[in-house]
Amino acid sequence: MPKRPMAIYHEHPDWFRPLFAELDRREQSYVRLDPRAHLYNPAEISSPYSLVFNRMSPSAYLRDGVQGMFFTLSYLAHLERLHVPVINGLQAFTVETSKARQLDLLESLGLPYPRAIVINHPSRAVEAAKNLRFPVVVKANIGGSGAGIVRFDQLEDLARAAEENRLDFGVDHTALVQEYIPARGGHIVRVELLGARYMYAIKVFTTGESFNLCPADICQRSDGMALERSACPVDAPKTGLKVESYTPPISVIEACEEIMENAQIDIGGIEYMVDDRDGRLVYYDINALSNFVADAKNVVGFDPFARLVDFLQDVAQRGYIPTRLKKHSAVDSDFACWDAAL
Repeated sequence: MPKRPMAIYHEHPDWFRPLFAELDRREQSYVRLDPRAHLYNPAEISSPYSLVFNRMSPSAYLRDGVQGMFFTLSYLAHLERLHVPVINGLQAFTVETSKARQLDLLESLGLPYPRAIVINHPSRAVEAAKNLRFPVVVKANIGGSGAGIVRFDQLEDLARAAEENRLDFGVDHTALVQEYIPARGGHIVRVELLGARYMYAIKVFTTGESFNLCPADICQRSDGMALERSACPVDAPKTGLKVESYTPPISVIEACEEIMENAQIDIGGIEYMVDDRDGRLVYYDINALSNFVADAKNVVGFDPFARLVDFLQDVAQRGYIPTRLKKHSAVDSDFACWDAAL
């Protein structure tokens, strides 16, 4: 056990209860940091934490936490300057909080995604949509949990919404106008990765009417078995979504691992679907804030929170994140120096 406590940096009151339960079970020392009301001293030269696990959510602005979102960018940069091991650090959070950057990352890797145009004012929405296939969706650049996504079936409907100032551009006043993809088989696939390596995948069956596909909210397996939603409030409404375990093709697993490595996301989920119109596979969401599937033991056969805590304890003991050593040569020398100093 590391002598210094871990820090879990989070604002959502429910999503991480299973994580805290596993840490308590192992008698692992940790503290909770609240991004909505936090402070740090730029002059400090060391940290009291063996690691910081960044669980800040892009949807925090929906829970009166908008001040924490932009503060987090500065705080993560500060921690990395101090060589504090940060799980899902500055690069990961930058990708997490920009759907536009996610598309640029996918483009740079040659991976398919729904066609989209990035805009920063409603007056450009119609122009952006003219060369896209309808339906289209307008989604805020910083979203989370499907917040603010609206579908438009015709160009005229989009034009009217823009004229009436009904488009939600979110907290950074940036949005995507993107082709709506009808999912083949009525499901999307979410791939969960830990240490930028494949852990499990699930199919999430949806009607296409909701854009909030949080795995922790799902209350039923595809065979009808009820699932315990331990990460949700007791009075949380049932979503009607269903889920089943799934193993993607090896090419998809390799692509997801490549995405995570390049985004420097240590733990997260990637969502993709097959376009029912032409059979093309598209990646459409990169998540650094990973909420594991509800009742994972009954769905995927193991407890991902146990593996997550294994990973956290390993990083805390080493003093660096070993899974980042492979491709990011610019930081490899720093990690080597830290390791030699331990």
